Amino acid sequence: MRQHTPLQNILATALLSLALVACDSSKPKEAEAPKDEAATEAPAGTEAGTETNTEEESPIDMTALAAYKEKNEAYLAENATKEGVTVAESGLQYVVEKDGEGASPTAESYVVVHYAGRLIDGTEFDSSYKRGEPATFPAGRLIKGFTEALLMMKEGAKWQITIPAEIAYGNMDRGPIPANSTLIFDLELIKVTSEEELIADMKAPQEAYLAENAKKAGVTTTASGLQYKVVESGDGKSPTDTSTVVVHYAGRLIDGTEFDSSYKRGEPIDFPVNGVIPGWTEALLLMKEGDKWELTIPSDLGYGARGAGQDIPPYSTLVFDVELLEVR
Repeated sequence: MRQHTPLQNILATALLSLALVACDSSKPKEAEAPKDEAATEAPAGTEAGTETNTEEESPIDMTALAAYKEKNEAYLAENATKEGVTVAESGLQYVVEKDGEGASPTAESYVVVHYAGRLIDGTEFDSSYKRGEPATFPAGRLIKGFTEALLMMKEGAKWQITIPAEIAYGNMDRGPIPANSTLIFDLELIKVTSEEELIADMKAPQEAYLAENAKKAGVTTTASGLQYKVVESGDGKSPTDTSTVVVHYAGRLIDGTEFDSSYKRGEPIDFPVNGVIPGWTEALLLMKEGDKWELTIPSDLGYGARGAGQDIPPYSTLVFDVELLEVR
């Protein structure tokens, strides 16, 4: 099993929706400097400066953009007059649908929320409800209007917030959200937590699994924390840290989710002993050709806080069935 390029760290465990991640919307991209077309050679048969039949990009419809912006501003003005709507100094509008009684977040907190976001025409662009689970965000790293609302809420609160473009994405498009869009969210603050608590929550079931597995018959735990069980013994040679090995393997998480398998690909794989995660290297150096072991690898001998890709979350304990077929 080759080491993956680390694609995520602890922040990747927060399900940062594209609809909410903060960006600097106050600075539109600079236009490219116009080329000096007069200095280029005119095509044969034409005079320099005359039009040719080349196709040009369609210009942005500034009239439509202005109309869309005006429509959103009119919506805000009308919404501000509705019963129960509070307008903050920033322009944020909110309605308290349910009061909370728990803690309020700070900009350094992480929050667990349910939310659904839509445009003023009702088009929904994101929803944790539809995904079936709440989302976890760093409260201070979201669009300004969302952060401002969160910092005024308490655990258990449910608000409807209406965010002007100026404290959302301004004059920038953002995926399904057009430039100059007012954003409307149903927002429920479920829990206020911290990065340390999030890490502890992720580690707890992994550590419990390791502690329980260590008690099972036939399981050996090394000084590093690697756990292994000899399923079948071989009588061939053992690799060194400069060897290349040929193995069959299948890897899974503690909940049984399989993330990789040479068996399913229909052929074994070869790789250098020192080119894999530490838990694998340690186990291979203890094995002989013909051995078949079950490895249980703590996260600090696996991918640690980084995780790997979309399949292996941070702090994951990894369980492998490994057959050492050949040492080269």
